[in-house]
Amino acid sequence: MNRKRILAGMLLWAIAGSAGAVGNLANVTVYDRTERRILSVHFHEGRYYVVGKPGNEYQIRVHNRTGGDILSVVSVDGVNAVSGETAVWHQTGYILGPQQGFDVKGWRKSLERVAAFFFTEHPNSYAARTGRPDNVGVIGVAVFRRKVEPAARIDQSPPQAELPATGAREDSPYPAPADAVGGSTHAPESAAARLIAPDVQLARKSPSLGTGHGRSQTSRVSYASFERATERPEEVIAIHYDTYSNLVALGVIRTPRIASPFPGQFVPDPR
Repeated sequence: MNRKRILAGMLLWAIAGSAGAVGNLANVTVYDRTERRILSVHFHEGRYYVVGKPGNEYQIRVHNRTGGDILSVVSVDGVNAVSGETAVWHQTGYILGPQQGFDVKGWRKSLERVAAFFFTEHPNSYAARTGRPDNVGVIGVAVFRRKVEPAARIDQSPPQAELPATGAREDSPYPAPADAVGGSTHAPESAAARLIAPDVQLARKSPSLGTGHGRSQTSRVSYASFERATERPEEVIAIHYDTYSNLVALGVIRTPRIASPFPGQFVPDPR
């Protein structure tokens, strides 16, 4: 099923992966724009976490590691980052060409503008302010491959004694060529990115940190078509986030024991 989606300008990366990247078909990283660094990923009990700082703007970097086009449906706090709908897999997303990447900087407002992502208190998050507080605290990317048309093959039957006349007969079982009936219905391919979506919620409840609806910024995209190879995504990447103190309290980050050289004043008797 071909649908019109958004085609985004691409950013090529010389290095496909990093210490903060999560994923196989696609690498997903969270980049703190305020501090200009990729956030380190912590793995705990089967989930990935990053530390967010309230007030800091961030962006989600998605890098296609495959040799073909993919569709990446991006969810923030359980909300589709393009359409603003509660995220499900059949919605819109960004289409990335082979080995290409794109920075998702915010909530898409038009083909040219986004409202920047920034870490903020849970009640001030965009999801909570639009009545959807239950999935605040997670970033999700659902990855689909493009459907590949089967290659044409030639019948190896012996040649006929007489060649048929040029042109289609009225009783021919084959349709007329596409260019004879108005051309192909497929949109031209492009070297940039596009969109598509999921079919289940990608986030979990977070009591403290969420993503706000920030300042308007330029992020130009255009429309394109994409036909998914499968109904369900081939990969779903989830990165949870919260404050440093909350992740320590949850056991995600373990603080080292620091020995004090002067814990007391006098020498006590041994026990």
